[in-house]
Amino acid sequence: MIMHSIYDWFRQHRFAVDFVLMAVLWLSVLPFSMASGYDTGLLDIVASVFFATALVVPLAWRRTRTVMAGCLIATAALLQWAMNVQPMAADVAVPLIVYALAAFGPRWASLSGLALAMLGSIMLVTRYFYDLTFNPVSQLPQALVIILMVWVLILFSWTSGDLTRTKRLREQSLSDRAHRLEIEAQHERELAASDERAHIAREMHDIVAHSLSVIITQADGARYASVANPEIAPETLATIAATGRSSLQEMRRLLGVLRGGDEASTRPLPGLIDLDELLLGIRAAGLPVDFSVVNEARRQLPPGAELTAYRVVQEGLTNVMKHAGPKVQASVALSWNARGLEVTVHDDGRGATASLSTAPIPRQPAPGSHPNRSHPTAPVPQIPAMSVPLTAKSASDVGHHHSNQPTTAPLTHAPLPPVQAPSGAAAGGNGLRGMAERVKLYDGELAAGPLPGGGFGITAFIPYSEN
Repeated sequence: MIMHSIYDWFRQHRFAVDFVLMAVLWLSVLPFSMASGYDTGLLDIVASVFFATALVVPLAWRRTRTVMAGCLIATAALLQWAMNVQPMAADVAVPLIVYALAAFGPRWASLSGLALAMLGSIMLVTRYFYDLTFNPVSQLPQALVIILMVWVLILFSWTSGDLTRTKRLREQSLSDRAHRLEIEAQHERELAASDERAHIAREMHDIVAHSLSVIITQADGARYASVANPEIAPETLATIAATGRSSLQEMRRLLGVLRGGDEASTRPLPGLIDLDELLLGIRAAGLPVDFSVVNEARRQLPPGAELTAYRVVQEGLTNVMKHAGPKVQASVALSWNARGLEVTVHDDGRGATASLSTAPIPRQPAPGSHPNRSHPTAPVPQIPAMSVPLTAKSASDVGHHHSNQPTTAPLTHAPLPPVQAPSGAAAGGNGLRGMAERVKLYDGELAAGPLPGGGFGITAFIPYSEN
């Protein structure tokens, strides 16, 4: 822990550390540099002190101003060569700055420093031998050996610096990657929280809007009906109480899931099997509803898709009660086909505002309809049928039998335009948007709009498997 703190302090105060090291190096090489001028006089001693300072002091900026330090040392070395000053101990600054350029400088400065140092070693050795009456025949091998030794030192310094640079860049890359992953994880958590809030908002809307619509309808109806028949009030109040208790139970279950405690309810979420109970409550509220199932042969829907289908029916009937007006007839149809489930909720009332429309939904009877749990008074409207090739014996045994002979089965699903949420405070806008979002989660489609001849329709299609 202490060593880590010391390392952090050194890393945060680079110039201070380098300045202290430079001062120690300058005090160490200064006596040896001055000794090189004792044989020639005071002027050479002063020159030695000057060049020792000019070569060593720029090392204080070897990490913070690497290129500037390299230029200063290169200039000092060139002046030393031009003024014929003898080599001194301060020349150790050359391999040190080569290391610094390779480790901390840009690539061009690193390679330029290496080339200049190798060229400078040749200039220094040749100048030294020329001063000793250079003999090309006898002294050239010795000069080459000295040059190679200096090159080895310079190459070792440059290679060490380049390895340090590579290690630093790798650590920086890992640190940047960890930072990016942390940002992405935070972004994913925010998206997950946003999706969860949207999911909770849809659930709250479905629970509250449906129950309040039933309660308001019952209360308004009882207020007028009790004038002629006072005995209807207890029955109406019982329906209101039952609806309120059911909604309260669903709300408690939702809040229990949010708390995540042990007291959270383990009751499963509603599905298609609960539609009968939903329709009983709607009919008890005074809205006649026809319910039909077309082609009960089916395959398994994706997990959670039945809840989506249930919510589509619930929201559709809630909108009918809120906006369709008095003396309205509603119809609900589940149509199982080779690709998935089609849910339709239609009414013959005045419908919602035109702003909810996306495309007119034509009224056509579904081909091959077999109402088995309803008391229909009118054919269930459907999307125009189209044919698709299937690999099955018939449209009724999809998911149970397989054959290599293709056949053609009617499919009551056509491409549906996406629902667009209405602007302003158009009634049902939030519900339609929530339905569209639910269906889209399972690669499905939803259309809603006025029906030809009057009324309003909602059609949702949920495929068996998600793409």
